[in-house]
Amino acid sequence: MNEQITANLELFQEFLKKRGAAENTITSYCSTVRLYLSQFPQISLESLQMFKTYLLEQFRPNTVNTRIFGMNQFLLYLKEQEELPEELQHFKLSSVKHQQTPFLDNVITKRDYERLKRKLKKDGNMYWYFVVRFLAATGARISELIQIKVEHIRIGCMDLYSKGGKLRRIYLPESLCMEMLSWLEMQGKDSGFIFVNRQGKQITPRGISLQLKTLARRYRIPEETVYPHSFRHRFAKNFLSKFNDISLLADLMGHESIETTRIYLTQSSKEQSQLIDRIVTW
Repeated sequence: MNEQITANLELFQEFLKKRGAAENTITSYCSTVRLYLSQFPQISLESLQMFKTYLLEQFRPNTVNTRIFGMNQFLLYLKEQEELPEELQHFKLSSVKHQQTPFLDNVITKRDYERLKRKLKKDGNMYWYFVVRFLAATGARISELIQIKVEHIRIGCMDLYSKGGKLRRIYLPESLCMEMLSWLEMQGKDSGFIFVNRQGKQITPRGISLQLKTLARRYRIPEETVYPHSFRHRFAKNFLSKFNDISLLADLMGHESIETTRIYLTQSSKEQSQLIDRIVTW
C-alpha cells in the first residue's frame, strides 16, 4: 500500500510539472495528499467531505482553499489515470468563503445525545455506547478516536503529535475511564487499540460514520445530526455552557486559531430564530 501511494505521488508530481506548477506548489499539493491518505486510506465522496471538515477545523480559510485545490488536482490526476471511482468522475471539493458562518447547524442536541447514550446502554450495545461517549466527552476527532488504546484509559489521557511536532493532549474524564475499564475487563482486553472491527483491526472512519447513521434511524434521531464531528461540536457546546473559557476550549480541541472556536459561542440558526420569536414582541 505504501509503495503504491509513493508511486502515485511521484506520478502526481510529474502531472503537476507538465501543467507548469511551481516547485512550492507541487510540494504543497503533495503534502495535502499525504495528509489526506494518513487519515483516509481510500478515495471516496464521504472521506473527501470529512477531510474538508478536518481542514476547516485546523487551518485558516486561505490555507484550506490551497489544500482543497491541491486535492482537486489529485482527483484530476486520478481521473486521467482512470483510477477515480465512478461517483467522483464529476466531483470536486468546493472552496470556502472567508466569512465564517455566524451559526453552527446540524449538531446533535443535548437531549438527543443523552437519549442515544441511554438507548445504547439499555440495549447492551456498549461498544457503540463508548464510541459516542468518547467522541462527545473528549472532543476527539474521528481520526484521533481510533487511536485510543487501553493504556490511554489507564492514565487518563492520550498525547498526539502533529507533523510540526506540536503536542495535542486529549484528556479522558475519570468517570468515563472507570466505566470503560470495567467493560474492558469483562471483554478480557488489557492492551492495544479499543475500537477495532471483527478482524481485530482498527475500525475505519467510514465504518463509524455508517454505523452512526444506522443508529440514528434505529432510535429515531435526525440523521443529519448524527455523524462523528457532531459529537465533537456537542463537546464544545456543553463545555462552554459549564465553563465559559474559550481559550481553554481552543487548546482542548487543538484549534490553531481561537477564531475557529468562537463559532461555539453562537446559537444555531434554529435557536436564533426561536430566540427572536420569544424576545421580539414589538
